[in-house]
Amino acid sequence: MLVLRAAIPNAFTLSNLLCGFLSILFAANGDYRNAGILVLIGMMLDSMDGRIARMLKVQSEMGKELDSLADIVTFGVAPAVLVYYYSFAIYGLTGMIVAGLFPLFGAYRLARFNINASKSSMNYFRGVPITAAGGILTLLTLIHDWIPNIVISVSFTALCFLMVSRIRIPSLKSIPLPKYGTIVTVFLGIIIFIIFKTKHQEFPYFIYIAIPLYIAYISYQFMKNKHLKQDKLN
Repeated sequence: MLVLRAAIPNAFTLSNLLCGFLSILFAANGDYRNAGILVLIGMMLDSMDGRIARMLKVQSEMGKELDSLADIVTFGVAPAVLVYYYSFAIYGLTGMIVAGLFPLFGAYRLARFNINASKSSMNYFRGVPITAAGGILTLLTLIHDWIPNIVISVSFTALCFLMVSRIRIPSLKSIPLPKYGTIVTVFLGIIIFIIFKTKHQEFPYFIYIAIPLYIAYISYQFMKNKHLKQDKLN
């Protein structure tokens, strides 16, 4: 039973990794909008795996390492591929090398976080997490038609250095799961709705499965916490 419980959060982490891999394939095939949406779905899955592991009390070193490997693909490599095609492809080999800096900085940031995880506070991160950096970069590429190209280039450079900086970034880990999940759900829902309405393309089929499941999960946690509060009052 313990093995099965431990496999649940790992399944979410591996699904996150799959989203990153599929995003790269979509981008390579010229479908940048779906590639970006897959990164956003990866963010949704990434927000769940750690909390599920803590809820089931199955945190492990393997889970942490697996999460880092998934993050470097979904929020490091995939956004870098997107920004390369959108902004840096015209520069040839130089553009490839510059785009490659993003996963390099992201990998360094993850390695530093992993070795200092036991010393870190739950209230803040040191440096911008790769998940946030990759998500911001992806959103910028998705609204590429509305902003100057220089904005993406400047943001790309800034995010690279912010990831390895010592700046304290507030953590959302201390926010109760229902509130945190609601924030993420509404945010991603609005972004995906805008993308869908402005330039319709066929979405990856599992987006219709992933988002309802995520909303159902958050709803379940909300109702569970509500019942626990009522039991304490009684």
